[in-house]
Amino acid sequence: MSGIDSRAIVSPKAELADGVTVGPFAVIEDGVRIGKGTWVGPHAVITGQTTIGEDNKIYQFASIGAAPQDLKYKGEPTALQIGDRNVFREFTTMNRGTQQGGGVTIIGSDNLFMAYTHVAHDCRVGNRVVMANYATLAGHVELGDWVIMGGYSGTHQFTKVGAHAFLGNNAAVTRDVPPYVLAVGTPAVPHSINSEGLKRRGFTPEQIRNLKNAYRILYRSEKKLEDAVAELKVLATSQPELQPMLDFIAASTRSLVR
Repeated sequence: MSGIDSRAIVSPKAELADGVTVGPFAVIEDGVRIGKGTWVGPHAVITGQTTIGEDNKIYQFASIGAAPQDLKYKGEPTALQIGDRNVFREFTTMNRGTQQGGGVTIIGSDNLFMAYTHVAHDCRVGNRVVMANYATLAGHVELGDWVIMGGYSGTHQFTKVGAHAFLGNNAAVTRDVPPYVLAVGTPAVPHSINSEGLKRRGFTPEQIRNLKNAYRILYRSEKKLEDAVAELKVLATSQPELQPMLDFIAASTRSLVR
């Protein structure tokens, strides 16, 4: 317990593993569980049925696990689950789930949430996601692994953003963004494949060429979606990097950005 500042307020009903550090004036309430090595900065507030993994960094004035901002919420017991090695910068807000949305908000591991970012109730955030300053997720949004959201970008309720996608600054996402796609504008529209990001993550030049070709088929060929998907299915038999795009399209519920 030596890592807890004497000026912090930590509930005896909270569970803190060995090696947790809590700064002055931080508040950790009943039901919170925090894994070893996590650092909680001064004035941060962690509340509700919130489970936080190991080696996270929670900076000053962050609000983690507060009640969902949903008028249907009437105080039901819901949860927030957070993985390992995430960074939550100043004034980030991460809300618990709602009963209507399954009761839990889930955040993976190795993510960076820059200052003033917001993850609303019932969202599902993958791993190695970056949300730049003021980026916002409405309720029930799903972000795949390695998604990058530019500053001031936002997502509509129930939208999905596929793995390795990039949302430009101020993008307003109202429909689903497939994996690998760079989307920009208000409302957001597809611009290209996120080729620079793919290079950084070890995709080969051939794989990137294949994905660029898939993008052209999907967005530049003027084919109907069903015809484009049929062509991509044939290519995916020898180009497995296309399969996540096909799986995403099949699971889309809000239609794709076009």
